[in-house]
Amino acid sequence: MQNPADVGDTMNNLNSENFKEQIKQGITVVDFWAEWCGPCKALGPIFEEISKEVKDIKFAKLNVDESGEIAAEQGVRGIPTLIIYKDGSEIDRIVGLLPKDALKKKIEGASN
Repeated sequence: MQNPADVGDTMNNLNSENFKEQIKQGITVVDFWAEWCGPCKALGPIFEEISKEVKDIKFAKLNVDESGEIAAEQGVRGIPTLIIYKDGSEIDRIVGLLPKDALKKKIEGASN
């Protein structure tokens, strides 16, 4: 099984140094995850597939074990959590694992 951290060129790995810069412009979906989280590992490949299919939205991942202060700041209490930001402000939040089609529809809806 692919490690969620092993992502392609379409994915940014966020941390305390680049988080605010990466979400400040346009629409960005951030996957808050951890290595030990089973549902996070299941979501990883789905998230990556969607990132390759949806071109007008940025996709990024943030490991909560490595950047727990950001997860706490953002109010992430359970993982996986996807937060959709527009110009630095949260516009939607998805907690838990959804089927790919439902997840993609929700993400695409954020760009409208």
